[in-house]
Amino acid sequence: MGKEIYITDYNCITPLGFDVESNWKALLEGKSGVALHQVSDNLEAFFVSKIDEEKLEEEFNNNFDNQDFTRLEKMFLLSLKPLIERHQISDETAFILSTTKGNISLLKNKKDLPESVYLSNLAQKLADFFEFKTKPIVVSNACVSGVMAISVAKNMIQAGKYKDAFVVAGDEISEFVISGFNSFQAIGSEPCKPYDKNRNGINLGEATAAMYITSHCEEQSDEAISNEKFRFIILGDSAINDANHISGPSRTGDGLFASIQNAMKEAKVSAEQIDFISAHGTATIYNDEMESIAFNRMELQNVPLNSMKGYYGHCLGASGLLESIISMESALYNTLIPSKNFEEMGVSQDLNIIKENQPAEIKYILKTASGFGGCNAAIVLEKA
Repeated sequence: MGKEIYITDYNCITPLGFDVESNWKALLEGKSGVALHQVSDNLEAFFVSKIDEEKLEEEFNNNFDNQDFTRLEKMFLLSLKPLIERHQISDETAFILSTTKGNISLLKNKKDLPESVYLSNLAQKLADFFEFKTKPIVVSNACVSGVMAISVAKNMIQAGKYKDAFVVAGDEISEFVISGFNSFQAIGSEPCKPYDKNRNGINLGEATAAMYITSHCEEQSDEAISNEKFRFIILGDSAINDANHISGPSRTGDGLFASIQNAMKEAKVSAEQIDFISAHGTATIYNDEMESIAFNRMELQNVPLNSMKGYYGHCLGASGLLESIISMESALYNTLIPSKNFEEMGVSQDLNIIKENQPAEIKYILKTASGFGGCNAAIVLEKA
């Protein structure tokens, strides 16, 4: 195992709040961002988790003068700004962007491709704004992008390519994405119920989240250290593609099983040591069933587990990073958050799904994600 890599700071912009503190408070109170929204004139109303337009504009105008940004870019800038203010950008600092669709909304009614639709251009625009000195890295691998971005930061710092990294992840609700999921008949007609017998599909969501990852805790300024109330070590990571199907998850959970197995092996952590699982839990029949099989194959069926989709919806490229942040908050406050809307077991294998706020000592966290095309990812975090 190489040198230890730490997560020492993070932030998020979501329908539940524009910083981590307000998000955590809303989650403790059981609040959800999921509600019925008319996203476009061309579509019926859907249950989605959507950021309030006026609040976003007001918050952006309070923090930035420049208006030459798309809605999604404004969300990215807001999530990154506090971290940039607290940590130095050097010649050896990576900038990593995780997104599934980026500025896809710009394509609507366009004959020509706008420059900002290209993910590399979106990343460069954000990097230039904050004056990053290295070439941005884009991680876009369906719904595992957020978890993979953490892995990429860890592995590149361990390999000596960078000393530290700012990782930002995000996607917005768009007519394109909703139409796509609707064509699969995968969207729920009510707030989603991950792992529940009466679930009927996914809710989509939007958010941005940002994280500061470093190997050099001892070299930070006094001010940066005083801002840090925590450190988490990224102990192990893995991403495996089982190439099962363009959209359907593996029936045997092969890719997720192998991802978890590899991540836990690198972390040198056994199933008995994992205190909490932040699972993917999309509330679709095939995904939830696949996860239950993979967790049981790893003998993790007794570990407390939740899905955040009932609070945030599925935020695509942001989901893995945002849910990792919430899982670390759980560890800091020694509190397990319930898997919202879960009532009755709807998968064939046993899982220990959290049903109410409860105290717990959390040292080792397993975060998983799965996505289209057979991609799966897992990371193990340790509260240091």
